[in-house]
Amino acid sequence: MHANNFVLDDYLNRIGFSGPLAADADTLARLMRAQLFSVPFENLDVQAGKVVSMTPEDIVQKIVYQPRGGYCYEVNGLFAMALQAIGLPYCLLAARPMFYPVRRPKTHMVLLVRADGRDWLCDLGFGSYGIRAPMALDVLDTPVAQDDDQFRLSRDADGVYLLQAWVDGQWANQYGFDLHPQEWIDFAPANYLNSTHPEAIFVQKRLVVLHTPQGRKILLGDSLKRIENGVTRQHSVPAEQADQLLVEEFALSLPA
Repeated sequence: MHANNFVLDDYLNRIGFSGPLAADADTLARLMRAQLFSVPFENLDVQAGKVVSMTPEDIVQKIVYQPRGGYCYEVNGLFAMALQAIGLPYCLLAARPMFYPVRRPKTHMVLLVRADGRDWLCDLGFGSYGIRAPMALDVLDTPVAQDDDQFRLSRDADGVYLLQAWVDGQWANQYGFDLHPQEWIDFAPANYLNSTHPEAIFVQKRLVVLHTPQGRKILLGDSLKRIENGVTRQHSVPAEQADQLLVEEFALSLPA
């Protein structure tokens, strides 16, 4: 994944990353959390009636320099650029969201990263119940604690992996994926669907999610949910305060 305007130091400054930088699993985990805690998942361009740009240079300009966030192709695409810059091998994978009431196509993008001789699932763009750190693909059917959240991976006889999150006292399916590598262009149809289809959640409602060390903040439509140390608080946001909230709570510049 390459963009002519990607500058590693500018990216690291954008996400507030400090400390040693190496092509290892420790750096991978610290880099992922730094981006999660500073770059929101958001669909503001879709809500403004735009088709999200898949041009790598547009992604860098939007997230690093405006600054904004993005949805899965953008935030995971930017992370892939950083991985390439520090020498961590990766591939793009297509995942099937599984929280819908009916079967959906593989419209989600995740990353498979090789570090310290192991394969890791990385995903910085799944919204409300996204993982908060890399997950080792060789740890299966075992709950993995990530701060106050729990996740687990399983694998069926056909080699399909399933990511689940512990939600409201039960394991909830998030998405399934296999290890067949995808090219960047393979996600163009899914991006168009997510940007334009009336049944896509991104078209229906504004969604902004920012992970924090204590939990996450989620703006869905006109409702703001704060999850801190396992405690959830929720309140409605008046329309006239929405823009101010995006700036103050999510550190976003507003789209033109």
